[in-house]
Amino acid sequence: MTTALPAATPPVPAPRPGSGPPGTGADADFADRWRPDWRFDLRAVLRPHQRSAGDPTMQWDGDAVWRTTTTPCGPATVRITCRGGEVQVLAWGPGAEWAGTAVPGWLGAHDEPEGFDPGCHPLLREIARRTPDLPLSRTGRTWDALVPAVLEQKVTVIEAHRVWRALLRLAGEPAPGPAPVGMRVLFSPRRMLDVPDWEWHRCGLDGARRRALRHVASVAHALEPDGDCDSPTLQRRLRTVPGIGVWTAAEVVQRTLGCPDTVSYGDYHLKNLVGWSLAGRKTDDDGMMVLLEPWRGHRQRVVRLLHLGGSMPPRRGPRTAPTNHRRI
Repeated sequence: MTTALPAATPPVPAPRPGSGPPGTGADADFADRWRPDWRFDLRAVLRPHQRSAGDPTMQWDGDAVWRTTTTPCGPATVRITCRGGEVQVLAWGPGAEWAGTAVPGWLGAHDEPEGFDPGCHPLLREIARRTPDLPLSRTGRTWDALVPAVLEQKVTVIEAHRVWRALLRLAGEPAPGPAPVGMRVLFSPRRMLDVPDWEWHRCGLDGARRRALRHVASVAHALEPDGDCDSPTLQRRLRTVPGIGVWTAAEVVQRTLGCPDTVSYGDYHLKNLVGWSLAGRKTDDDGMMVLLEPWRGHRQRVVRLLHLGGSMPPRRGPRTAPTNHRRI
């Protein structure tokens, strides 16, 4: 008589690298944790990159921030938390490693504020005393800063942010990983060129800004900073593109390279913020630059501080109404 052999127990598969419950870090394509040796306020340092509270590329979840970004390797979603002086970074998507290793720059690791002196101006000295944790952020990505800057040309902030959200819903990619619902990654230059004009118009984008975006998309690869690219070099490259002027180039280098000195010359409101805060009067762009001259080398740092604690002249007229380009 033969004895039946017990059925072979199938082997238990080894855990797949990177598998685990979503959002815990075990499922992430990149994970890192470190203690920075510089001070920063997470919300304050990342504020220039967020376009309204409903920005599909940046959302806050308690003390954590979720941010999507393009990278040379593809899209990525990054989650950053800072507790007890320790930073935790989790990232998902094809560009997870590139984006994750760029996070120290996002949080101000490359900034050098040591040479900044608020001087004897009482307001600026007081703001600097209250906000010592404000290094300037550097993303290393021109495209991510350039598209929203073009959208903000010569329109109200409300209108620009509305178009930004509409374009991301239309052409943006879903955020990789366990990002909050509705988050999107900025569309690629190729994707932007493939969208017909009538769809851009439906999102509320006028012809001048559509043409500028098409121009920058056609040369986007040449606008990303290389290893030795500084702020003047990148601004010169940007200003060779039709539709990109002094203001737009300044807005880009402030975010892409964390430039501490380049001011958004030509901004509708900025000259009045600087003039009223530093001299108690309205001024024009040239007058603004004169007022900022004592802080040459850190003029944009002064502007950031004034955005936090400066003041605008009293309003004596109606606000500029947004233009609905979808009806034009």
